[in-house]
Amino acid sequence: MGDPRSGGHHDHRRRVVTLFLCGDVMLGRGVDQILAHPGDPELREEHVRDARTYVDLAEQAAGPIPAPVGPAWPWGEALEVLERAAPDARILNLETAVTADGDFAPGKAVHYRMHPANLPTLTVARPDVCVLANNHVLDFGRRGLADTLGALAAAGLRVAGAGRDAAAAQQPAVVPVAGAARVLVFAVGMLSSGIPPGWAAAPDRSGLAYLAEPTAAAAEPLVRRVQQVRRPGDIVVVSVHWGSNWGYQVPRDQTGFAHALVDGGVDLVHGHSSHHPRPVEVYRDRLVLYGCGDFIDDYEGISGYEEYRDDLRLAHLVSLETGTGRLTALRMVPLRVRRMRLRHAQYADRVWLRATLAGISQGVHVTLEPDGALALTAE
Repeated sequence: MGDPRSGGHHDHRRRVVTLFLCGDVMLGRGVDQILAHPGDPELREEHVRDARTYVDLAEQAAGPIPAPVGPAWPWGEALEVLERAAPDARILNLETAVTADGDFAPGKAVHYRMHPANLPTLTVARPDVCVLANNHVLDFGRRGLADTLGALAAAGLRVAGAGRDAAAAQQPAVVPVAGAARVLVFAVGMLSSGIPPGWAAAPDRSGLAYLAEPTAAAAEPLVRRVQQVRRPGDIVVVSVHWGSNWGYQVPRDQTGFAHALVDGGVDLVHGHSSHHPRPVEVYRDRLVLYGCGDFIDDYEGISGYEEYRDDLRLAHLVSLETGTGRLTALRMVPLRVRRMRLRHAQYADRVWLRATLAGISQGVHVTLEPDGALALTAE
């Protein structure tokens, strides 16, 4: 049997499609409080009972935030990066419930929600796909999930990885791109990221596309779904919320799962959950991002893991060839959060990120380009 990706007689229509990918976009809690329509600030965390505490911590770290800020504030200079790159599709992990309602999910240490009236802070970045298979989207129960799905649908945003039943949660988001090509985004969330098993969608229950473990057996039904819907020329992305928050080690079973997806015809594995970037791999000419790191959050001023530099963020611009799914280029634009707003990282920060990514990723070269972006080439 040939490569399941080969486009056959469609190969003459090959072109390059560029995707923007980032990790966790957490617009709830402290971020929600600086926006025009802050929701109820109540929290039920062990040490913090009011979301405005996170605003105070950020201000202590970097100076005053002119709240209420406009919807573009948290994205800051990342929006210019997106405008210049003009990607064919923009894919992010939306890690917050969009609701003013619902009850705090029991047994969870941290809950994230943003007020639905603050949705312009998401739409300003014009995402094509919001991945919802993560450990915060049901922080306010199935009522909160219903509100989230309703708010995103009303804003015309596609979602992947959650839905009103298992079939909807497992369905890919489909983004038409130039030519006849499409970008298909499947999303799954795993136990290792802190997703409660009870959040799994069922035939008669809303929830997430949930996998307990990243095993070859777990990859099989996902690969079957990919093969059922993909057409020649499509680019297939599987977005996976997995693993711990900190550390560079990628467990062997995650690597095996990613390779099983690529072997089954997936073109790009988009991993997230870690608060900082994890290793990058090129396997059979396909890109595997094991952890993209956070992109927008309210962690500024929280101490304890400074060696990971989680104030540094990466905008991933991935170029793939339609018809083959082959990686043709990866550019990563380094940004740094200050006062809950993304700005271009300084030269020293770019150098640090390059060295770190190069040190933790095997079989690839990471270079610092003249324009300040990091570029990746396979060895």
